[in-house]
Amino acid sequence: MKFKSKIIGTGHYVPGRVVTNDDLSTMMETSDEWIVERTGINERRWFEAGKDTVSKMGTAAARNALASAGVEANEVDFIVFATLSPDYYFPGCGVLVQEQLGIDTVGALDVRNQCSGFLYGLSIADQFIKTGMYKTILVIGSEIQSNIMDKSSNGRSMAVIFGDGAGAVLVQATEEEDRGILSTHLHSEGQHALELTVKEPSTLHNEQILDRLIAGESKEDLYPYMNGPFVFKHAVVRFMEVIGEALDANQMTTDEIDLFIPHQANLRIAQYVQKKLQLADEQVWNNIQRYGNTTAASIPIALSEANDAGKLKTGDILCLAAFGSGFTWASALIRW
Repeated sequence: MKFKSKIIGTGHYVPGRVVTNDDLSTMMETSDEWIVERTGINERRWFEAGKDTVSKMGTAAARNALASAGVEANEVDFIVFATLSPDYYFPGCGVLVQEQLGIDTVGALDVRNQCSGFLYGLSIADQFIKTGMYKTILVIGSEIQSNIMDKSSNGRSMAVIFGDGAGAVLVQATEEEDRGILSTHLHSEGQHALELTVKEPSTLHNEQILDRLIAGESKEDLYPYMNGPFVFKHAVVRFMEVIGEALDANQMTTDEIDLFIPHQANLRIAQYVQKKLQLADEQVWNNIQRYGNTTAASIPIALSEANDAGKLKTGDILCLAAFGSGFTWASALIRW
């Protein structure tokens, strides 16, 4: 029997704490005008200590996805969890979600592909279902990034962009030939790995990071670094390439896209790609204005919101695309 995979449920969770651009201006030299002009962001969510963790937020999003699909947690037979900010160095968050959902001893896989992590996870789920290995898979993206940023004026170029949140989808095997995930496409280019990175903590050094900090060494490597113009330049190229690859693989054109959901990296990137694809505003779902860049969580949060808003109808062609650290980039074309 030949199976395809279909998204049957979506869900998301964002912390209750709203942090506006004006709030950030009290912490660093910035302004609402400066942030909006460069990123399109008006506000973002920051986690609440003692309440939110990456795994707990992922579990909350997963519960919402299960509820939207009308599926019990014990029907899940595999979990894929994408994040750059796990609760612990190890173990990964996938097993924590398995325990928090009370699911029996199913497999749990963690994906570390940052902004494209969710699409890598979705592709993994798609392949597992197509081979018949699993039937019902949770794919989760969740991030807490507000506590790893340099919130001084030195770090404002990164700190104003990123937010916290989680999104999830439930993917299930289907025999329907005319619906489901049509194709996924994954790429990487490691020569640019250090253009968007966090260098510490790492295993590259003989001494522990704490010992080096006590010795007075720089703390800069503890904070995320991004060569913004360089990343932007590559992102707009790779977005167009990987979207074109998905359309070509399915013998489709941009005219057939009903809804495009890009990774919420920067509103200027999304608008550039939208213009190149010649898509109307109602054909693109952006929420970076309210949440900032939530990295692996950005696409599933946006997908969940779009689904809740009734933007996806049966038979619609949905295009997802992401670009981020690694560099890695990916796309998925779906018939809803």
